[in-house]
Amino acid sequence: MLFLFSHTFHLNSQVKLSEESEISIVTAGPGAELYEAFGHSAIRVKDPVIKLDLIYNYGMFDFNAPNFYSNFTKGKLLYRLGRYKFEYFLRSYNRDKRWVKQQVLNLNQLERQQFFIFLENNAHPKNANYFYDPYFNNCATKLRDITTSILGNKVVFSDKNTPNNQSFRQLMDKEIPWNTWGSFGINLALGSKLDQKAEFKQYMYLPDYVYSIFKNSDLYIKNQKSALIKREDILLNYKEKELEISTLNPFLIFSIISLIGLFFTYKDFKNNNVTKWVDFTLLFSTGFIGIVVLFLWFFTDHSTTPNNFNFLWAFAPNLFVSFLVFKKNKTIKLKMYFKFLTLLMLTIPILWFFEVQLFPISISPFLILLLVRYLFLSKELK
Repeated sequence: MLFLFSHTFHLNSQVKLSEESEISIVTAGPGAELYEAFGHSAIRVKDPVIKLDLIYNYGMFDFNAPNFYSNFTKGKLLYRLGRYKFEYFLRSYNRDKRWVKQQVLNLNQLERQQFFIFLENNAHPKNANYFYDPYFNNCATKLRDITTSILGNKVVFSDKNTPNNQSFRQLMDKEIPWNTWGSFGINLALGSKLDQKAEFKQYMYLPDYVYSIFKNSDLYIKNQKSALIKREDILLNYKEKELEISTLNPFLIFSIISLIGLFFTYKDFKNNNVTKWVDFTLLFSTGFIGIVVLFLWFFTDHSTTPNNFNFLWAFAPNLFVSFLVFKKNKTIKLKMYFKFLTLLMLTIPILWFFEVQLFPISISPFLILLLVRYLFLSKELK
């Protein structure tokens, strides 16, 4: 079977597309799951003369692959190019009720053949796998890079109707509602590299911008400017889905925690007392999250987890200090430590204002609690 499979790829690479053939950029709308929230991009090759209709999908991965979850955590995300009948692709999105559009590229027969040969070669089992990066090497950026590789300076991408001066994080945050656990988790895990301003071509890590930039771009044929897109078709017309904001959303949870913490802080202030379990809970939880932040920063291959200023509030040493608060008179001796934590907390709004790094909005109430509690603990106690 493997021999026949490989032989089929070899035969397809020798197939000559007819004048009726088409190469299309296919864009699908977002789905209900977090990993579907950004939509999807793929390439379609259709030739009715030779009865060929294939989708080339760079977004394939296998949950059951050996060490999938550990590799995912470490940033070794092995994706692959899937090549299969377009009808199966469309059927899947129809089942999920997600819209699908195609943009037929304005190519001559030679250019279409070059696309086809390139894709067939990429889809061969020995070439199909690649290391995925959600911002720099994914199913959407592949389409941009393949088009540039084949057409060279014939294609001129346009930034018309594209927002200016946007960071990778700002572009991402437009795609996911801020008050979801998915948005909170992503913004917690990823560092300041995501806050770099992106060139408009880099916007095409998102399928929406692949669609819009291809739509407004040009192709030069014998020094004559033509539209890159010859025709656009709506293949499935469904209302766009959005991630649902759960009842127990992060802003609500952090607000409740903050109100409880502020109540005990006020009570402690009035009684000149320290409720130790409150401090243990805050220090242990922020310390534990800080350990995760440092692990992602220093011990994984993710390109966007280093330089994560969330460590200012998720301060890893808190995990160890949390066990000291139960020791007699240790709270007073830790006064300088809490002054240092207060200084770290005051740094956050400065970094946020100057967009060095944007923090999860939903964590704001919790940050206020930490600042107030640290200020209280850093004062003189009897």
